[in-house]
Amino acid sequence: QVQLVESGGGLVQPGGSLRLSCTASGTISSINYMGWYRQAPGKERELVAGITSDGSARNADSVKGRFTISRDNAKKTVYLRMNSLKPEDTAVYYCYTNVLLPGAYYGMEFWGKGTLVTVSS
Repeated sequence: QVQLVESGGGLVQPGGSLRLSCTASGTISSINYMGWYRQAPGKERELVAGITSDGSARNADSVKGRFTISRDNAKKTVYLRMNSLKPEDTAVYYCYTNVLLPGAYYGMEFWGKGTLVTVSS
């Protein structure tokens, strides 16, 4: 039905920057919410940042001032700009969305497959 394709992960040195992208495809009436989660080895998945359809954004305390989430509604794409990366930011980053499908009365959740971000010297 709905697919999320992430890109932009990779290896970066501490203090460096990366930009993640996630594009939704499929038959969608509207996208209510888009966000990024991450899961580090041995840890639970956690919210990194999310953004509503009207552009209201929320960041986790651990990334405030360093990460910025944005979205392009026309392209059905959400971005995560990550600056001043730290080794503890190393994780698989997952794109998440809540969308309204045609004919549906409530939103449905979808996840991307994840993209690995490694912060290391």
